[in-house]
Amino acid sequence: MSTRRTGLGMLLAAAVGALLLLTYIFSGLIERRQSVSLPASQNIAGRTEVVLQADRKGHFVAPGRINGQSVRFLVDTGATLVSVPASLAGELGLERTVPVGLETAAGPVSGWMTRADQVQLGDIVRHDVAVAISPANSDTVLLGMSFLRHLDLDQKGGRLRMTALKNEESLR
Repeated sequence: MSTRRTGLGMLLAAAVGALLLLTYIFSGLIERRQSVSLPASQNIAGRTEVVLQADRKGHFVAPGRINGQSVRFLVDTGATLVSVPASLAGELGLERTVPVGLETAAGPVSGWMTRADQVQLGDIVRHDVAVAISPANSDTVLLGMSFLRHLDLDQKGGRLRMTALKNEESLR
């Protein structure tokens, strides 16, 4: 009986140890994903360029900044505005100003209009950008046309090349 109890105790200790080891390994992976640096930029003929690679789903996702705070962007050329989930708005220093109806892929929702002092993707920086605050339950910001309209976009073979149209629109 005591041998059986010892065996069960050792099995339980091994299982707990394996769970702790897996937790340690995966927490490191999650941390590395969250601390990703801005995408690389290059200056070509006086114009700043950022190139993104599509993810497995064909989406262009990249780290960026709004008002100096790190965010995760999903490039969305179908979105009129940069769209920030309400859960992130306070952290980013965005105030809900004018209530507005928003059309989303899931249907109409109520949100707020505001402006971001600064939106940054790589070395491309735009100031005073129109932003919608949406009730979306997400940690991803849609990088819409209120930012993208100032860029030349070229998408080929799973790569999206974004080039600032004017040199003063970028920050090196």
